Amino acid sequence: MGSADANKLRFCIDRGGTFTDVYAQVPGQPDGRVLKLLSVDPSNYDDAPVEGIRRILEEFTGQKISRCSKLPTDKIEWIRMGTTVATNALLERKGESIALCVTRGFRNLLQIGNQARPNIFDLTVSKPSNLYEEVIEVDERVELVHDTKDSRSASLVKGVSGEMVKVVKPLDVEMLKPLLKGLLEKGISCLAVVLMHSYTYPQHEIAVERLAASMGFKHVSLSSALTPMVRAVPRGLTASVDAYLTPVIKEYLSGFISKFDEGLGKVNVLFMQSDGGLAPESRFSGHKAVLSGPAGGVVGYSQTLFGLETEKPLIGFDMGGTSTDVSRYAGTYEQVLETQIAGAIIQAPQLDINTVAAGGGSKLKFQFGAFRVGPESVGAHPGPVCYRKGGELAVTDANLVLGYVIPDYFPSIFGSNEDQPLDFEETRKEFENLAEQINSYRKSQDPFAKDMTVEDIALGFLNVANETMCRPIRQLTEMKGHETKDHALACFGGAGPQHACAIARSLGMKEVLIHRFCGILSAYGMGLADVVEEVQEPYSAIYCLGSVQEASHREAALLSQVKQKLQEQGFRDENIKTETYLNLRYEGTDTSIMVKKRQDGDCKYDLDFVELFQQEYGFKLLNRNILVSDVRVRGVGVTNILKPLALESASSSPKVEGNYKVYFEYGWQETPLYKLENLGYGNVMQGPAIIMNGNSTVIVEPRCKAMITKYGNIKMEIESASNTLKVAEKVANVVQLSIFNHRFMGIAEQMGRTLQRTSISTNIKERLDFSCALFGPDGGLVANAPHVPVHLGAMSSTVRWQLNYWGENLNEGDVLVTNHPCAGGSHLPDITVITPVFDNGKLVFFVASRGHHAEIGGITPGSMPPFSKSIWEEGAAIKAFKLVEKGIFQEEGITKLLRFPSSDDLAQKIPGTRRLQDNLSDLRAQVAANQRGITLIKELIEQYGLETVQAYMTYVQLNAEEAVREMLKSVAARVLSQSARTGDKSSVTIEEEDYMDDGSIIHLKLTIDSVKGEANFDFSGTSPEVYGNWNAPEAVTAAAVIYCLRCLVDVDIPLNQGCLAPVKIYIPPGSFLSPSDKAAVGCMNNLTFGDDTFGYYETIGGGSGAGPSWDGTSGVQCHMTNTRMTDPEIFEQRYPVILHKFALRENSGGVGYHRGGNGLVREIEFKRPVVVSILSERRVHAPRGLKGGEDGSRGANYLITKDKRRVYLGGKNTVEVQSGEILQILTPGGGGWGSPL
Repeated sequence: MGSADANKLRFCIDRGGTFTDVYAQVPGQPDGRVLKLLSVDPSNYDDAPVEGIRRILEEFTGQKISRCSKLPTDKIEWIRMGTTVATNALLERKGESIALCVTRGFRNLLQIGNQARPNIFDLTVSKPSNLYEEVIEVDERVELVHDTKDSRSASLVKGVSGEMVKVVKPLDVEMLKPLLKGLLEKGISCLAVVLMHSYTYPQHEIAVERLAASMGFKHVSLSSALTPMVRAVPRGLTASVDAYLTPVIKEYLSGFISKFDEGLGKVNVLFMQSDGGLAPESRFSGHKAVLSGPAGGVVGYSQTLFGLETEKPLIGFDMGGTSTDVSRYAGTYEQVLETQIAGAIIQAPQLDINTVAAGGGSKLKFQFGAFRVGPESVGAHPGPVCYRKGGELAVTDANLVLGYVIPDYFPSIFGSNEDQPLDFEETRKEFENLAEQINSYRKSQDPFAKDMTVEDIALGFLNVANETMCRPIRQLTEMKGHETKDHALACFGGAGPQHACAIARSLGMKEVLIHRFCGILSAYGMGLADVVEEVQEPYSAIYCLGSVQEASHREAALLSQVKQKLQEQGFRDENIKTETYLNLRYEGTDTSIMVKKRQDGDCKYDLDFVELFQQEYGFKLLNRNILVSDVRVRGVGVTNILKPLALESASSSPKVEGNYKVYFEYGWQETPLYKLENLGYGNVMQGPAIIMNGNSTVIVEPRCKAMITKYGNIKMEIESASNTLKVAEKVANVVQLSIFNHRFMGIAEQMGRTLQRTSISTNIKERLDFSCALFGPDGGLVANAPHVPVHLGAMSSTVRWQLNYWGENLNEGDVLVTNHPCAGGSHLPDITVITPVFDNGKLVFFVASRGHHAEIGGITPGSMPPFSKSIWEEGAAIKAFKLVEKGIFQEEGITKLLRFPSSDDLAQKIPGTRRLQDNLSDLRAQVAANQRGITLIKELIEQYGLETVQAYMTYVQLNAEEAVREMLKSVAARVLSQSARTGDKSSVTIEEEDYMDDGSIIHLKLTIDSVKGEANFDFSGTSPEVYGNWNAPEAVTAAAVIYCLRCLVDVDIPLNQGCLAPVKIYIPPGSFLSPSDKAAVGCMNNLTFGDDTFGYYETIGGGSGAGPSWDGTSGVQCHMTNTRMTDPEIFEQRYPVILHKFALRENSGGVGYHRGGNGLVREIEFKRPVVVSILSERRVHAPRGLKGGEDGSRGANYLITKDKRRVYLGGKNTVEVQSGEILQILTPGGGGWGSPL
């Protein structure tokens, strides 16, 4: 493997979705040979990579090679390829027909996943389709044993991870045979297998594989073999992806290899994996192939720029036609063990690449007074307007109009005969039409507003597009504790270099690097990668000297495996490097970190873990055990990589090929154009300038400077952005409005990332039960990152209550805390932390974060008692307290409030919080999240000035108000068109009522003014406050209204106070939607259980309702919550429970023309006595059907006792269960829509 033949060709190929890029190292051609082909061109060739190799072989040998003959291999040393075959098959759902094999009771495990909706405002609840066509349930069960004294029936076995397991039900092979035979009869011969706890006890999965193979199945993917890690859902999804894609990949590779003569066996053929390593064809499988192409780009920029061209950490920016990939490199590849692609979770080591739906093909729109770019794409067909196929305006069109794309240097492949250049005239005409629309709108807002030119509009869209792409870059770096401005931007991809200067300037970066092969860098990166083999096994133990020694024994066995695999591929020992990792986490958390063994061999994993944890999450957890989860070994076979070629110093000034007019911020400028191939080391070009790099256009903006480096790359120095934006007109600048929308939302999102990063509780860090927001000085909501719908807009009431309460008694350095429902709260576990922010002594804005604390006291563990009658029975109730006063954290005061809640009227003592240290840690995390928001807003003020920032805080609210008004007008028009009403049509009234399970009425009269676009939500007739805990504070009702409005506005508008501006909400005082400050306030469909040593909490999904054009979705969180469900294996590993069933409740969705989604069935056996509380609704009144659709099934809760009695618990109950008793929860189905056919 270490030898090289200087007389043979080396091929690096990236087979993308649209183009296939080829870089060949050709003897005698130091610059190599670059070729670009259409990936699919059936009229000319069958396979693009083969065609690329054929053409270059013809050139090199001078001999004609027929497309029908096999390619000769005697002149080829190696071929390395990345391919999107797997990615495309996953995106287009064109993989192999597969079946899923699961433990009995978990038929719908992968369909349910974590219950969360992908988009909380999508009423259709669109989820990606399942990869499998059939499911078979295997009669087998393995349980983890927490107490080794337990000696029921089966004997104990030590699992691979070191955990003790009990084979409660051995695999029944005879029952499995007819099930597998039935699959084969249906034409399904590929199988994905995921059995409970197979990560530690894989024997049952292995037995399934043996049986399936003996019966004729052609491919079986075992979850335990692919990713032997705890968590059944991601492991099962990974097995499904592998079974779905591997046969497709094998078929493609077989076809590729068949195009070469018999000498291919002597050619080193390798394929790029998602982790940035190469693998031979025999080891290249589906679950490791989905990031094959993008991984090549990361390897390409990291190995050619870092250390050679800059010492700064790099942000990779790969901008294509439909999307942009963002990554980071600071000396080592940043990997993740889990990612989601096309709706499928894949659990395997892969490069941390974030994809944004913004690229050259992103659509340009003007909606509700603001510029919007994407996320929809015009695609390759019809493409942008300039492609001459009748397309829509896109980012590429804006670049063309401004002169950033030069038609003279762009292939003339358009028009009916595919020989025309880009269509500049038609593109400009479309922009002129759009300009009329935009200027007409601006005049309607301000008669004196100055018209925007076509150029102003095109540049405006580019600025918005750039901000869209900056948002994920900020998140990628800052969520890991790094400053974005300290990086250099490594820009590649077809469209990236046109945007490089603007992106870097927006991010505060001073340096941009563009590789000389930027247009084919993913292909070039194939030649820089190494061969990688990885093995991993689970190991569950508390970190200590003994467990480290055991881990070392396991490491030795794994090292032997990876070395053998690499030696089998021809690597000598001197060319093999290995890395060992322990996957560690703090006890009681789900946040694991792969910790690499030190190079000196010193096993100080714990010290490195604490340092890495603090770097990423901002704190240490003292007096907390560190747990080992996995041992992983990575073997690297070092190859003879491509070497960078140094250039001679330039002997003359750069040659100008021509001059072109390009439009920048201050107008058209005469701009010189250079060709990179005619530039030399040391050439410097002052902006503005254009550098043509093959088909890629590099734009050097004014006040920037480009220079050619020693290795022929382009290095640009970026001047800082000037603070030029002033509030000059009475109305918002429509471009800046969109940019500020992005910036404000980005601030709220980054606050959320900080809170998630620095919190320790499962509820916040893993279940994502939190929200963060930014407010104006009057407490009006400016931006709310949409995490949990019940929090939407509700915090504005909280901030305004505190502002009114404290008045002038707010000082710099104060931080407020509250959770009381009458002070704008939801329920007591949701604690809100508010920070007022001052500028020169003046209050200028607020930031706030709300998080669900698992424990704040009360009469039952979990702080959500089903039978609470008064607020103080639910735990600590805080109306107003300064958590931080003038910069000093008031630990003693908050501790007293949490540990000693107010007693009730009868002087009964209410227990305080059972997890004080967790409360304090999460409160500090909320303070840190607020501080992050303050820092970001102050940066914004520094850039634009306070007056401008505050003006746009108002403008974004007005923009949201306009969107809601337009929506209300359209709703009124739609209702009026469907009614037989005559006469006055200036308003429409809809009246409806629904019932709580106790009979309490929610009555709503909705009146919409169809002219003004205003609505009145009148809840008169709603029942009085109830003597129970299903009262809802006013803030929750406001959140429900804003949620409904946002669902109906089919545009990604910011969530702010403007949404409620055209809305009036009347809630009768004293009703259960406006209860007294003594009233108990509960939650949604919740289950809690625990004892004095632990507590567990979950919200359980159900079936969503059907609609006019969609069926309901089964097994999801509906409407006002979207928290995640704990994985079944984690559930059983952490708590004294056995989950017997977690599946869809068949036929519970209402029948209709469109059927409602099915609810869920959850059966939990308790292994020791605990207190269980269930708080649920729709157990008496069923979810309604609409327009003739039938109601969904009501839910039900049962306790199955040890003597097999099935006892109905009602909707709300607390029960002390005994060991061996089973809780059965049946959640409601969604209502149907329309009369069934």
